[in-house]
Amino acid sequence: MDETELETKALELKAMAKRMRLEGLEMAYSTGRAGAHLGGGFSCIEILAVLYGAVMRLDPKNPEDKNRDRLLSGKNHFTLAHFPALCEKGFIKRDELLGFQKDGGRLTGYPRNVEIGLEYSGGSLGQALSVGIGFALAMKRENSTGRVFVLTGDGELDEGQIWEGVMSAHAYALDNLILIVDRNHLSYDGDTEQVMPLESIDDKFKAFHWRCVRCDGHDPLALLKAFRDIKGGEGPAVIIADTIKGKGVSFIENRPEWHHHALTKEQYEQAKQEILQS
Repeated sequence: MDETELETKALELKAMAKRMRLEGLEMAYSTGRAGAHLGGGFSCIEILAVLYGAVMRLDPKNPEDKNRDRLLSGKNHFTLAHFPALCEKGFIKRDELLGFQKDGGRLTGYPRNVEIGLEYSGGSLGQALSVGIGFALAMKRENSTGRVFVLTGDGELDEGQIWEGVMSAHAYALDNLILIVDRNHLSYDGDTEQVMPLESIDDKFKAFHWRCVRCDGHDPLALLKAFRDIKGGEGPAVIIADTIKGKGVSFIENRPEWHHHALTKEQYEQAKQEILQS
């Protein structure tokens, strides 16, 4: 796409992200006192909008296509972003979203169901990159043209398994592997730089011979350009997306207690108005 086409697509994706944030809010409110992962879900809404709306090759009518792209996430508490994205893509019907975390439903907290686009069920933080490397290796051996996208939270980078994976991906020259780091600076335990300093993340990945791009993770245009810029190079690539935890709702943004929380009716109404007016 040229610059004009990129800008037009970015506007479409911004509108898509707004719908997704509203749908995620409805999902969270529908859980009642059980609550949901609002902080980490809302920080990656735009990332998921760009992936599903412009970057990934997927067909809900042929969900097991050998050449499909795959998304795995270590921060698998991102369901308030992921399920609305799958809905936008046509894998899930909109009325099913309100069945989130309900007994007997398909949309549980950590599901795997390739039929509706869910490639990986999650697990302990840090494991998704290792699983993604396995996917990428297998796809190369099967001559699949698909790519593997792995989304991690920045707190996950504290895990040693991540860096073992980073070394392995370079060793196997996995040019079909793209990692996206949701860099919101906030884990459940607090500011990531106080828990375990991570910067400069860029330099760390470059030292392991990864192609690295950093961008505003809430700007669809910046994300589109980042995915364009890492396309077609040698070896694995990483996009470090600078984000805000709980983005889009003032009383949730940068508040660790909203990592997982229930919404009151008043909070729900305020959040809805803020998203609508954004």
